[in-house]
Amino acid sequence: MAETRARVVIVGAGFGGLACARKLDGEPVDVVLLDQHNYHLFTPLLYQVATGLLNPSDIAYPLRTVFRHSPNVRFRQATVTRVDLASKLVRLDASPPLSYDYLVLATGSTDNYFGNQDVARVSLGLKSLEDATRLRNHVLTCLERADAEPDPEARRALLTFVVVGGGPTGVESSGALIELMDIVAGKDYHEISRAEIQVILVEGTDRLLNAFSLRLGRYAQRVLTKRGVAVRTGALVKSANGHSVTLSDGTAIACATIIWSAGVRPNDPVGEAPLPRFRNARIEVDPWMRIPGAPGAFAIGDAASPRVGDRELPMLSPPAMQAGRYVARRIAGAVRGVADEGEPFHYIDKGTMATIGRNAGVTHLPGGLEFTGFLGWLTWIFVHIYYLIGFRNRISALSSWAWDYLRHDRPIRIILAPGAAPKRV
Repeated sequence: MAETRARVVIVGAGFGGLACARKLDGEPVDVVLLDQHNYHLFTPLLYQVATGLLNPSDIAYPLRTVFRHSPNVRFRQATVTRVDLASKLVRLDASPPLSYDYLVLATGSTDNYFGNQDVARVSLGLKSLEDATRLRNHVLTCLERADAEPDPEARRALLTFVVVGGGPTGVESSGALIELMDIVAGKDYHEISRAEIQVILVEGTDRLLNAFSLRLGRYAQRVLTKRGVAVRTGALVKSANGHSVTLSDGTAIACATIIWSAGVRPNDPVGEAPLPRFRNARIEVDPWMRIPGAPGAFAIGDAASPRVGDRELPMLSPPAMQAGRYVARRIAGAVRGVADEGEPFHYIDKGTMATIGRNAGVTHLPGGLEFTGFLGWLTWIFVHIYYLIGFRNRISALSSWAWDYLRHDRPIRIILAPGAAPKRV
């Protein structure tokens, strides 16, 4: 009789889940990788799809292609509705439950509107390819409508774009959006002058890029302001509808576009299980990334973190990938009979970076080394090209960036759903 091998179920094929599955490729376990999409998405570049610089296919790669030659990793497209840790079952929307010997929760995160349902109904997020394509359709539709709009107030609202959140996503989205407007105003849209367009970045704290040093945050604000972005710090979004947004200081901004990048919360298929959690609802795992009280279950990435002093790991791709590889090594060791605890997980910070637009980026490396301007921008490009999956995707993205840099043009300006309207209350 053939020996039954341990089954590892990985829920989520983001950065952490994919890194774990790749590390387990060829190990003496049977791996089932679950995700509701059949591709891995390079989420840091979603805003470039939304602003017409990259095609959706440039930042997505088929998961079955990744594991085409794997002897033991199998992908299954499915939506996980529930994970029963006690019975070691993963419940799926349209298939029988899947049992496991080892579980890796790598379910990522979704937008967090902090209970403000009015804002949630009318804002546009950037967490999926559908979000990015919807935002591109919406922005271009606003320009089309404004080009023919005779009413000055309606026209002003159509040409006002509010980005909420001054972290890397908000800063990068604002910079890319203002560059798009520089390209098309008065050229493709002859009735729209650049002076009519407003891009407003709203941040609740007193500065941008709080995860970076004060110097880099101030640099980002100077560059954005110089390029025409109106930066509002120390202001929270109080309410919004389909025609305006109201800030905590009482300012009302007439706009037809609200882009949300002000916070995320973990996707949680475990539900109301009595697990230790941080204030943002992330599962608090032990130093070995194990879910307390759930034998064989691990959680990584945005879904979970060990306690690091009085903090938690950042909700970024590098800690997710490092944790995914670490958990894979622990599982491989366990099935080979290595019984000791081993070293706890230790995140190695290799630096953080963000781009503000053409020739302007910020990079912070361990040891306090920081780059700004062209060098920071160039560093950002090479790091992102390196981590994109697939040679074609790398060449395509690099070609699009080169075209935009040399010709100052973004040709991917197709409205796929011209009838799609922005969300309304």
